[in-house]
Amino acid sequence: WRCRSSYNPSIMAPSSSNKFPIVVSASAAAVLACVLAVPIYQHLNQKKKSAASTSEAEDDADNNGTTEGLTERTTADDLIHREIAISSDEQGNDGEPERECERILSQGTITIAYCSTTGTCSGFATRLHKELLKRLARSKSSHKVQLIQVSELDWWDELVNNEDETSGSPATSNSNLPPPVLLFILPTWTNGTLPPNSETLLQSLNEISSDWRVAPEPLRSSDPKSQLKVGAFGMGSSGYDASTVGKPAKEVFATLVGKLGARPLVSKNVGSADNRRGGKKSKSLMIGDSEAGDSDAVFEKWMNGIVASIFQSVDGSGSSNVISGRPTKNKAKSKKQPEQKEQCGDDGKKEESDCACKSSDNGNEEKKEGCCSNNSQKDTIEEEAEDDYSMTDSLSEDDGDDDDSEGDDAIVDLEDMGDVMKQQSAAMKSKEPQEMVTPKQAKALKKEGYKLIGTHSAVKLCRWTKHQLRGRGGCYKHTHYGITSYQCMEATPSLACANKCVFCWRHHKNPVGREWRWKTDDPKFIVEMAVNTHVDLIKETKGIPGIQMDRWKAAHVVRHCALSLVGEPIMYPRINELLHELHERNISTYLVTNGQHPQAIEDLIPITQLYVSVDAPTPESLEAVDRPLFNDAWDRLQASLRCLKRKGQRTVARLTVVKGWNSDEIGGYARLIALGHCSLVEVKGVTFCGKSDASNLNMSNTPWHHEVVKFTRILLEELNAIRAEGGDDPLPEYDLACEHKHSCSVLLARVDQFTVPNPEDPTKRKWRTWIDYDKFNELTRKHAADPTFKYGVGDYIADTPAWAVFGSDEEGFDPTDNRHRKKKHHPKYTKFDDEGIPTHDTFNEPLPTDEITDLRKVMEVKKGVIGDATTVTEMRGEKIIDDASLMFRGLVVSR
Repeated sequence: WRCRSSYNPSIMAPSSSNKFPIVVSASAAAVLACVLAVPIYQHLNQKKKSAASTSEAEDDADNNGTTEGLTERTTADDLIHREIAISSDEQGNDGEPERECERILSQGTITIAYCSTTGTCSGFATRLHKELLKRLARSKSSHKVQLIQVSELDWWDELVNNEDETSGSPATSNSNLPPPVLLFILPTWTNGTLPPNSETLLQSLNEISSDWRVAPEPLRSSDPKSQLKVGAFGMGSSGYDASTVGKPAKEVFATLVGKLGARPLVSKNVGSADNRRGGKKSKSLMIGDSEAGDSDAVFEKWMNGIVASIFQSVDGSGSSNVISGRPTKNKAKSKKQPEQKEQCGDDGKKEESDCACKSSDNGNEEKKEGCCSNNSQKDTIEEEAEDDYSMTDSLSEDDGDDDDSEGDDAIVDLEDMGDVMKQQSAAMKSKEPQEMVTPKQAKALKKEGYKLIGTHSAVKLCRWTKHQLRGRGGCYKHTHYGITSYQCMEATPSLACANKCVFCWRHHKNPVGREWRWKTDDPKFIVEMAVNTHVDLIKETKGIPGIQMDRWKAAHVVRHCALSLVGEPIMYPRINELLHELHERNISTYLVTNGQHPQAIEDLIPITQLYVSVDAPTPESLEAVDRPLFNDAWDRLQASLRCLKRKGQRTVARLTVVKGWNSDEIGGYARLIALGHCSLVEVKGVTFCGKSDASNLNMSNTPWHHEVVKFTRILLEELNAIRAEGGDDPLPEYDLACEHKHSCSVLLARVDQFTVPNPEDPTKRKWRTWIDYDKFNELTRKHAADPTFKYGVGDYIADTPAWAVFGSDEEGFDPTDNRHRKKKHHPKYTKFDDEGIPTHDTFNEPLPTDEITDLRKVMEVKKGVIGDATTVTEMRGEKIIDDASLMFRGLVVSR
């Protein structure tokens, strides 16, 4: 038996109405997958070598230009979308040696099975693996330790289907080998589930437990040497939902012990004094809450008990110091030491009250039928499991004194595990509000360049600020709206967010939460400190080569504030006061919200420009892309967009295109935009900022500018189709207004709000998407003095320069600046035809006809391998995009 992935090949088309499926034979699928194996392997290897920080990744994206692309089309004439899951046999073609693994039920085997979404569980699993290996090296144990991802195993084969055995027992007993041990380290995904690539674990366990062909409790054995012992550690965040924290680990543990007949690993007496902390003993099942901030301590406690239980037979005691590996002397025994229990029916003198057959529920003991039956082993297992079900909270819970209490040692019947899984972490439930950022989070944020302000705010110097200070171009807001990038401050009054978007380039170092429950800093203090900190950061740039001193001096005066740094700024309960403070300083305000707090949007005072992120076109894709804390995230997004219609100022629907994740169903985006009659629609390709454990994105998910343009054109067609339907409240007309190729950004704007007849040619439109900031400051002062004073979009618009208009030769790059590229990052080709064949060289000179012909032949060869369509290969949560039409776009030369 080999420890290999159990993926099955499948080829399918998305359910979108404007796509059609292709039927491919199994042999063709195998050939295609085999051919793809090499580039995929190379791609994954390249990622492993990449350890660039977020800022470095951003600079690379700047120097490489627009190396992104939208691969999904929306007409049946030019798109075939395929999703291929490589099978284990096909993955073996890359020449990588296959890893040999023991079966989980093999005696003497310790299996650590884990899955991870942000890297926390992966780190814990590695930590446990190293500790076990270290202990094995010092002991006489015959254990073998293996570290395996949950998704790599076929759980039916592991726990039931054993082709090497003919007996009905779960494992062939060997008196010289210890029993098998299975340890789970599992995260909590959306709504208390496992991550998508690991869902088969619970599905398989539930199927095994309910399949009539499988004997009841198939893992139970009369021989303790072959009885599988299990332990589980779960991670989660009560910021999402306290009732679901660690739910997958609880369900896995409950099913294995309660339904399949496995045995809890940690017994009552393991670890003695060294296995206690603040009155809480280690359990076979424990849960860490990242919101409580003590998950490391909880895991260490759990690991102490696990390691002590495994090696107690070798050391002769379970009281050794597990972490250090140094044996310690036994402490004085507890004053209350329970007597050793006998199994029911041993001598006929045992009373029912003495056996492990009672369940405690909220202090009310209830006698269970059939407790004192002939199956004495089951009673013993339940007796040993009692603590594992009653202690699943974090260490920050009120633990009481060191002596065992009745509630702590109460036995919970296996049938009542549903109630047990509702237990919540009691961490951080003091009457006084806590500070938002934990020391660990603060350290991670500071490491990435954030300057923390007070207890929940931050600023960071934007890379576009530094670029424009050096005359290397401004951001897309400079092109679309006329801000001065070197006078723009990027800040947030709330580091917490209600989403964990897969494309978030902050890598989820910030807290999460659905509502404000932290200490609240004064808004005037936040603004003053933010401006001062930002100016200090500007002063530090003076020594950067190429800084233009006139711009550097002007940058000491902040004129714009982008409230989009990280987190959800609108969660801050005093957000209107903070906005007023900014306006008092003549600072324009750009606030970005994820659309999960519609009431806060409704209550917001007029600002320069209000954004709502529209990250997905359907409820299902929103759940997958944004990973929201709210169960009704889709309804909240729709309600937030409807609020925009009632706003008198500029409103924006912000779309971030992530290839393979949210680039389908473009009509769904149009219907969402129609809810708000938004003034503007920004379509921007996601920026890949380096690989992290918190995201499954890779460089192939980043669209190219020409593909963002195509996406936007199709979106415009969908909006026009809705407008043509008419109705009582018809959708206004939109058109392509601006583009910023450097940022892979395209702007749609309402014709009725942002155009006037062109004086030079009345048959054409003149765009006015820029902002008269002095006029806006005047209007906000009038509104502050008299709240009944109203103003609208047309009261502070300004002309858009020709270079910023969509279709201009400059493609949105300000001609007063100079585009800078690193020596080795000049594009080999600068222009392409509709098929992706290069037509111009690195100096923008036309290519010879014969060279174009040769390049076309090369592309045809690749199309013969992968087809004409975009290929989406799913591997362990990642979606790797391959498209023959993009094969020449990423090539660079040195100049």
